[in-house]
Amino acid sequence: MPSEKDKPENQQPENPKPENSQPENPKNLTVKQEREARRAEKVEAMKRAQARAARNRRITIGSLIGAAGLVIVLVIVFVVTGSGSTPAPVATKADGVQTFPGLSRNHVSGTVTYAQVPPAGGDHNPVWLNCGVYNQPVPSENAVHDLEHGAVWVTYDASQVTADQLATLRAALPTTYIVLSPFVGLPSPVVASAWGAQIQLTGVSDARLADFIKTYWQSPNSPEPGAACTGGITAPGLVT
Repeated sequence: MPSEKDKPENQQPENPKPENSQPENPKNLTVKQEREARRAEKVEAMKRAQARAARNRRITIGSLIGAAGLVIVLVIVFVVTGSGSTPAPVATKADGVQTFPGLSRNHVSGTVTYAQVPPAGGDHNPVWLNCGVYNQPVPSENAVHDLEHGAVWVTYDASQVTADQLATLRAALPTTYIVLSPFVGLPSPVVASAWGAQIQLTGVSDARLADFIKTYWQSPNSPEPGAACTGGITAPGLVT
């Protein structure tokens, strides 16, 4: 019988361990214990996922609440500053200018009763009057909309202003963003009105008209400077 020394060196040991055999259980757990351990790991993973989802929901809800709060603040600012009163108009060096701060500027339908004669701002028709020279009285509610856009409305008493004087008045005015029309019941022969400002003039040659026009015509302090003065409605009596 050969001894251990006589066995070939390259002889493989009997019953070699398969290469793909499962690793030994380091904790010596039973099959049931292994299943319970895997189940516990899955439960823990699900809890972590649920916690992440809940955290994300809280973040999303917080963001939505913050956005909603911002929208509310913007709406309040718009209501207070956009559709309510406007800042006091700038002063002019012309003596006798009256200013009317805090005028409302809502769009309304129908007739509006204004505090000033002629009106110098306030609630008005949604459609503005096409600027120009009129030989008949124009609707105040539409003309006031022009004042909101930075136009100046020059009114005159037709019983006190002659045709030659009217020509002089027209020559003293810009050709755009101006409404020139007669007005019944004026407190003076000529009255110039802008948004929130007005001056009563002694006649067509009153030098204060030029100062008033320089200050308020297309003024950046009007509620909507540069908005259209054409493309609205044309009242009867438009000359040019």
